[in-house]
Amino acid sequence: MTIVLDRPGVDGVGAAVEALREWQDDGAPPQPHPGDVGWFHRFGPEATAAALRTWSRDGRILAVGLLDGSRLLRLAIAPDALRDEETARRLVGDVGDPGRGVLPKGRANIEAPPGALLHDLLDVEGWGTDEPWTPLRHDLAQPVEDPGVRIEVVGPQRASERAAVHRAAFEGSTFTEERWHAMAAGPLYADARCLVAYDDRGDAVAAVTVWSAGPGKPGLIEPMGAHREHRGRGHGRAITLAAAATLREMGSSSVFVCTPNSLVAAVATYVSAGFRTLPEVRDRTRGDG
Repeated sequence: MTIVLDRPGVDGVGAAVEALREWQDDGAPPQPHPGDVGWFHRFGPEATAAALRTWSRDGRILAVGLLDGSRLLRLAIAPDALRDEETARRLVGDVGDPGRGVLPKGRANIEAPPGALLHDLLDVEGWGTDEPWTPLRHDLAQPVEDPGVRIEVVGPQRASERAAVHRAAFEGSTFTEERWHAMAAGPLYADARCLVAYDDRGDAVAAVTVWSAGPGKPGLIEPMGAHREHRGRGHGRAITLAAAATLREMGSSSVFVCTPNSLVAAVATYVSAGFRTLPEVRDRTRGDG
């Protein structure tokens, strides 16, 4: 059977997410998680569906792509298809042809799992590599250290506060209370929690969203940030510990996150909370020519 590229539509998002969920494994290379789709749902169900692409053979999904903006494709591949030549060649052909509706002409990036044959073929096509990222993972077999600060689970009544902390943590962020509600209304939020940390004065100082892929599978932090006016006081570490503890309570086997190497303080925060660094990864990049 030939491999079919599809835009799943709102009704097909569930199948794409189930494939992502199935592929999560502590021993597998890091790749997009159901939580990445859940976080994207802050833009609404139609936008989320429009950002997804699937590649299937004989009715089985072999790859899922999430367009995080028009020029970045975040690609997950079934573990048993990572070195499948037909899959790799179809993916390269589709990302290289703007008429197929995956990536536009010119500058573009692809995030793909390490070890995939796709990388070898992209080398041949002249794709380079972008800035390095550090994946980090925390095993959750043992209890997690108490964060030492007040942690609250965010519901609708705290959505405005959660959004405000996020905007104060990430310069240029457009996250709002309305977008929190759009995210929380999505089907994936049933396996997620938003947490906010408070200091001794009762100020909201850090926030995180965590996503489970189901019991016995790795969970994801996406995103975590400390309020810019409260940095350097251990609040990032505290909310990270709370995130890990929450995912452990939800049955996750581990918690995973990936951050640019250039964000040295962020990497240090995760390491201080018990995460171990994994081999760095790099997006594939194509220039304007």
